[in-house]
Amino acid sequence: MVTWTTYGTWLQGDARGYVKDGEIRGENVALKIDCAKKLKCRPTRLDRNERMIVRDAILAASRRFRQEIRAIAVRSNHVHVVAEYVDVPIGMVVGTYKNAARVGLRKQGFEGRVWTRGYDRQFCFDQAAFKARITYVAKHEKAVE
Repeated sequence: MVTWTTYGTWLQGDARGYVKDGEIRGENVALKIDCAKKLKCRPTRLDRNERMIVRDAILAASRRFRQEIRAIAVRSNHVHVVAEYVDVPIGMVVGTYKNAARVGLRKQGFEGRVWTRGYDRQFCFDQAAFKARITYVAKHEKAVE
């Protein structure tokens, strides 16, 4: 499972927690304020149409790797993808997905930064963990924003 956020919407220090160096960290107001001051443009929130563009672009890009997407949730401020293993570096896969979505949005007139740098990954070493992540993402996919 991989997760990444839209630009400027989930900063380090956020009260919801954040991931740094693979560790979940708690709220840090001073850090969040410092990060907000460093933003180069407005935070990006995807509307319903933009979320569909992102979803379709990721699904199309997954075919290049012959990777089966088992669950995907594109929200206004983040994306979750649960996918089958492929023998391609995960960073290359995520980079391709983020780039495909960015290109799709640009073709529809989107301007500004789309994604934050990096992503979070969680490996599933057994069927129970895999199914739990699929369930988690499916709940996000059905959530109303």
